[in-house]
Amino acid sequence: MEKKTVYIISGPTAVGKSLIAFYLAKRINGEIINCDSVQLYKYMDIGSAKPSDHEMSVVKHHLYSIVEPDYNMTVATYQKLANAVIENVISRGKTPIVCGGTGLYLNSILYDMSFAGSKGDAARREELERMAEQNGSDYMYQYLNALDPESASRIHPNNTRKIIRAIEAYELGHGIKDLSECPLNPKYDFKFFVLTMERSWLYDRINKRVDKLINDGLVDEVSGLLQRGYDLSLPSMKGIGYKELIGYLKGHYDLYDAIDEIKKNTRHYAKRQLTWLKRYDFANWIEITRGETVGAIVDRILSYDNEGRTIFEI
Repeated sequence: MEKKTVYIISGPTAVGKSLIAFYLAKRINGEIINCDSVQLYKYMDIGSAKPSDHEMSVVKHHLYSIVEPDYNMTVATYQKLANAVIENVISRGKTPIVCGGTGLYLNSILYDMSFAGSKGDAARREELERMAEQNGSDYMYQYLNALDPESASRIHPNNTRKIIRAIEAYELGHGIKDLSECPLNPKYDFKFFVLTMERSWLYDRINKRVDKLINDGLVDEVSGLLQRGYDLSLPSMKGIGYKELIGYLKGHYDLYDAIDEIKKNTRHYAKRQLTWLKRYDFANWIEITRGETVGAIVDRILSYDNEGRTIFEI
């Protein structure tokens, strides 16, 4: 049976993924599936740079604003939701276009990953959570690193929840699988594109976008989330743009410093995204040039053949 095509449009923050996915969807009768962890949440529209109401009215978008900010969205849950939507889009004769830059979510779609397995002891989970609360994420990361350096090398030191899961996995006798041990999802023909651009230009776009988000009302959005009872104890509220403005709203520093911190943290995040995306040796990289139109970029995407080589030179 012929595999159905699934497009993936990824890249660092502020590179223009959403807009390019939108125009690609118009060209190929596609529908867009979110692969950004913050855009899943309600009330977090400005800071996560969700597609505009106009874009969502013209092209069907899925998995945007689907859960409350206090919902614990796991990679396993995201995988189930995304796979169900992909199948639904295909069943209606449309082409799925996965759009976003959250690496773990990309992995759950691209690879044949099973999240089923033995459950840890509830008492041990509580003990590890108390350890994290008392000692902090760095302590837990070093604890994991002493047990299982390979698993620790694949986890961000601030991702306390995943560190705890990795400790549990080690104690149960099965560490986290490396991607090299997970085959590509055999159900689909992935056309995977990573958008990129010259680094200084990307950073300039990031800085300008942060200024626009502030002008669009990000401070009021964060204030509204706090009034609803959401705070920094939630993973969703630790997102860039939200955590810094919470500090400002609580009087820890002024707005100018908060904005500067958002820009710096976003630039660092973009750099980490690019490092993550380089691990996908089957991805097609599209370097956007200054002055290039969105239509021309979509043309370049559609010019790639199944082996990922351009049919003609741009």
